[in-house]
Amino acid sequence: MTGAAACLAGFEGISVVIHGSSGCYYYPATLLHTPLYGTFILENEVIFGSRDRLREVIDSLSGKSDQIAVVTTCVPSALGEDIRELVSGGSGLIVVDSPGFAGEMEEGHRAAIAALGPRVNPEQPGVNIDGISLADPFHEGNFQEVSRLLHRTGIPVGTVFCRDHAEKAKAASPFTIGTNEDLGSGVGKYLGGTLGIPALRTTFGRLSEIFDHADVDTAFKELDRQEERLIHAGDKFLRRYEPPRVAVFAGAAYALFAAETLKRYLDAEIVVVGTRNDPPEKPGGQYRVEKLSGLEEVSRRIAESDPDLVIGSSFEHSLCPDRAFAGIIPPFRGQVRLAHYPLAGTGGSLFFVESVLNACMDRVP
Repeated sequence: MTGAAACLAGFEGISVVIHGSSGCYYYPATLLHTPLYGTFILENEVIFGSRDRLREVIDSLSGKSDQIAVVTTCVPSALGEDIRELVSGGSGLIVVDSPGFAGEMEEGHRAAIAALGPRVNPEQPGVNIDGISLADPFHEGNFQEVSRLLHRTGIPVGTVFCRDHAEKAKAASPFTIGTNEDLGSGVGKYLGGTLGIPALRTTFGRLSEIFDHADVDTAFKELDRQEERLIHAGDKFLRRYEPPRVAVFAGAAYALFAAETLKRYLDAEIVVVGTRNDPPEKPGGQYRVEKLSGLEEVSRRIAESDPDLVIGSSFEHSLCPDRAFAGIIPPFRGQVRLAHYPLAGTGGSLFFVESVLNACMDRVP
């Protein structure tokens, strides 16, 4: 449900209605920091049906936006209410059946993309930016960083999935690059990701083959220059300290980025790579990736592996507050976060390694 709401609410011109209880509304409303609407189903509506309440909310939003999206949660899904029949006669209505029991956030995101029905316009210039979600605390920084790199090479940005006007989803570019492969839209020909310097080199190499006019050498020079800074910082750290033992907990894409980056620049020993979502069938890396479905499993893996550094969220940090820690997945509790930090692009690698080095040095006596 949260993944679906984050996807649709990221598009300007769509009003998102959470069809469910107050709890189902307040969690995404608090996490996404964007206006959402709710039906706030009550006990009697659970028994007698919630169609009238949904119709009332939809009618109240008439004229406020180009489209209305209804995201159904556990109660209406479990009751089997035919919401599509209710709204099928409406103009510009989108329905996404995305109860919590349907899967992780990524499943909700994919269901919302399918309901939105994006289309490619073969004549549309530029390249789409994929993997942007309001549920990702790095989404704004990722968008800004990848847009900056494309602008430097002279390649225009196509449609941003999902941080754009809804109309642009109907005329996307034929080509797409990603910032978080866990949240791919499947729109256009995918040219590669932007997490880490090696991925950036591969992706911009492919872009150079398609966009003849692009000044891709500018991007390659930046990649070389910034990677030298990463290597220098890592070497300086390793002259004073031992390579860290690292346990990483995040979504699959971010977890593998973190593991590969720390191995590359800090010669880290990666002892755990645990994901909240299903890991890719072929991770393409040297690490065993395992899905960990709860804090009990995470706690057990931390105890077994005894890492010096933990990468994850406030949940993982709470299990081992005395170890060095860097956050790459929500929640981030007890912090004020105002700046738009990226994980994608060159800026993302610099920010991540900087955060890790500072965390490690703060913990070393």
